[in-house]
Amino acid sequence: MTWHGATKTELFAKEFPDRFLDMGIAEANMMSTAAGLATCGKIPYTSTFAVFAAGRAYDQIRNSICYPKLNVKICATHSGITVGEDGATHQMLEDISMMRTLPNMIVISPSDDLQTKWVIKEISKINSPVYVRLARMATPIIYDESQNFEIGKAIQIGDGTAGTVFATGVTVSEALKAKERLEEIGINIRVVDMFTIKPIDREIIVKCAKETKKLISIEDHSTIGGLGSAISEVLTDEYPTKLIRLGINDTFGKSGKAEDLMKYFRITSDDIINYFN
Repeated sequence: MTWHGATKTELFAKEFPDRFLDMGIAEANMMSTAAGLATCGKIPYTSTFAVFAAGRAYDQIRNSICYPKLNVKICATHSGITVGEDGATHQMLEDISMMRTLPNMIVISPSDDLQTKWVIKEISKINSPVYVRLARMATPIIYDESQNFEIGKAIQIGDGTAGTVFATGVTVSEALKAKERLEEIGINIRVVDMFTIKPIDREIIVKCAKETKKLISIEDHSTIGGLGSAISEVLTDEYPTKLIRLGINDTFGKSGKAEDLMKYFRITSDDIINYFN
């Protein structure tokens, strides 16, 4: 583990000090150590900022974890532009793209607290490398205890036919805000929480393409290689349809408050609503 104060892994360290290793600012070494532990039958969870987890340690993830398909869980925090004031160097906008292209890697991007808790526990049951993408900013609670989750299966919220908004991570709550506001003016859409990026739920993508008039994807990530790209690949293969992709358009981030940056890069509920006016 690194940055255990910011990533909140200090809570685990206090309760289970004999199961916690502070690797310092040495993310590549952290991944290699995790790989070694996995070969001994352990299930290591690594955690640091996404820019260091996916970026600085990519070589170790690729060759030491994914190539031999070792059971390592990478929990990357502070992803996307919503890192805010930390600025462009710390705003990881490429990690979904990088991680989903790796063979054997599962990629998950939870949308709220309850779903995140479930994911962290559930991935321990899967004998595979897993990349979990977590944000810094607080997000609304979306689900309750009655919600069933399944890795590889997206969650459809609503049955509107005017459009489908595919969202992941922090943008799911924005999509739901747009859904509520559009309903007030008689436009009914559905939101699909694509919390599993890989393996992606191909069935629901094709279903929504057939049932709704407009398709939009929204993500706190580059529009190159992220959620929108993954959905486009499915549509190209199975049901060619236009997809409007909202995200960070081939540029680095900026320093600023998370909410202001979401407006600047046009990944808010207002930006979704504009496509229905």
